[in-house]
Amino acid sequence: MTAAAPEPDDRTLAARALAGQQSAYGALMARHRDAVYRLVRGHVGDGDEALDLTQESFVAAFAALARYDGDRPFRVWIARIALNKCRDWARRRTVRRFFTFARPIDDARDIAALDATPEQALHSRRELARIHAAIASLPANLKDVLLLRTIEQMRQADTAQVLGISEKAVETRLYRARAKLAEILRD
Repeated sequence: MTAAAPEPDDRTLAARALAGQQSAYGALMARHRDAVYRLVRGHVGDGDEALDLTQESFVAAFAALARYDGDRPFRVWIARIALNKCRDWARRRTVRRFFTFARPIDDARDIAALDATPEQALHSRRELARIHAAIASLPANLKDVLLLRTIEQMRQADTAQVLGISEKAVETRLYRARAKLAEILRD
């Protein structure tokens, strides 16, 4: 019996995708979609919007795949694209709210644990919605660092690369983000 071939790395998958191999696109997306979704969800605070923005991020990434530098982690590259999509979304949302006076979407839709009582499930959903809203209310420079370092557990150097800032700035912003989040949740 032969050992299974190792999974191709992101650089190989990107090259295969550029050569027209459709399954390589699928493999890249399957490998990174959950991380991109979590990052986007944390940024925008709404699951449905996060799904749309995750899809937009991958469409943009695949359209620009020829510009992907295989020496850099694909995860860092796609995270930067996703953050740019989130910023675009936030700008569009601000303009729409200004003109329509619509309230922001703050409700999170999460499924409670099956073994929880209805009261516990309701409390969990409310608390989770409160946390998502608190994260979404952070300034973008703090929110980005918090999501990448804490939720995505990205290394400090990779976070700095995604955001185009120094590692020390990542450290400082993460400290400020945690302090601000604690202040918001305390109120």
